[in-house]
Formats: sequence, C-alpha cells, structure tokens
Amino acid sequence: MEGANAGVSSRIWTIPNVLSFLRLALVPVFLWFVIVGQDALALLVLVFSSVTDFLDGYLARRLRQVSRLGQLLDPAADRLYIFAALIGLCWRDVIPWWLFVVIVARDAMLAVLGVILANHGFGPLPVHHLGKVATFCLFWALPLLMLGEAFEPLAPFSLPLGWAFALWGAFLYWWAGIVYVRETARVIRLPADDSGPASDTLDGKEVDGA
Repeated sequence: MEGANAGVSSRIWTIPNVLSFLRLALVPVFLWFVIVGQDALALLVLVFSSVTDFLDGYLARRLRQVSRLGQLLDPAADRLYIFAALIGLCWRDVIPWWLFVVIVARDAMLAVLGVILANHGFGPLPVHHLGKVATFCLFWALPLLMLGEAFEPLAPFSLPLGWAFALWGAFLYWWAGIVYVRETARVIRLPADDSGPASDTLDGKEVDGA
C-alpha cells in the first residue's frame, strides 16, 4: 500500500505539475495587484505565469511526464487568471460588470453540462477550437487593458485593441458554449462504455470548462 501511495505521490509532484501549482498559487497575488491598481506588477506576475506555463508543457513532453492532473491544472489556471483580472478590473470600474457576468454565466453553463454528462456516464467534453480561440482572445484582452491603465502613453493603442479582443472573445466564448450544448445533447444519446475511457468525449485531451 505504501509503495502504491509513493507511486501516486511521485506522479503528482512532477516538475511540470509543481510549475502548474506555482501558477495557481500566484493567482491571489495577481488579483491583489489588479485590485489595488498595481497593473505593472500584475503584468509581471502574468508574464512569469506565462513562462511557467510554457515550461511545464515543454518539460512534460520532454520528460514524458504528461499527466491527467496537469491537463486539468493548466486550463484551470488560465481560467482563474482571467477571472481574477475580470474581478479586479470590474472592481476598479475599468470594465463593466456585465462582461464578467457574461463570461461567468457561460462557464456556469459548462459546469451544468458536465453534471449532465457525468449523470449519463460520460466525462467532460474535449476543448473545441472555438473555445481555444475565445480563451486566447480573453487571455490577451485583459492584459492589454491593464497595460493601458499602467502606462498612459500606450493607452490609445492598447485600450482599443484590448476591448476588441474582449468583445470578440466574449462572443466566441458563447458561440463555443452553444457548440458544447449541441455536443452534449448528441453524446448523452450514446451508450456509456464502462470498459473503455470514461467517455468518448474524454480521451486524454485538454478540457475546456469545469
């Protein structure tokens, strides 16, 4: 039993997973910097997080330490940084609260879809390319808005570009959400296969949503 526990622990505490946990641990620090208006420091944390994100993916492939935990932690960290930036910028009235509600409502819908899939014996849906593009847009929109707030000479360029990414990302976020609704309706009509993977929707792929 101790040997099995040691094996599980060693798979959890790999270098890529440690980097992912570090990214998650920095989310509250990032949120605090955004709330108090220290956008330059918040951007530094975000840059550091992006570097560790690249490193953990590279090392996971290079060291052959790709794990299901790592595949869940990475998109979770991305989403938490987006939420933290949204909350902080909304708190300071840099962006309206309706944008936060639009994005959170979509993720809440995905959580409901996950429960529906689980009740039918299936795992979460794999990430759709629209979801990737939407997350990419949002992940760049908020730093661009912060950049304009931190450095006034850049505001005429970074703020319009940031808003363009934000609005386009929110639109694509919900477009992807509609795709996930349709896919969920299709999948739950399929028989669950207990002998294979947890779902034909989940086969070691990155997951979008909860």
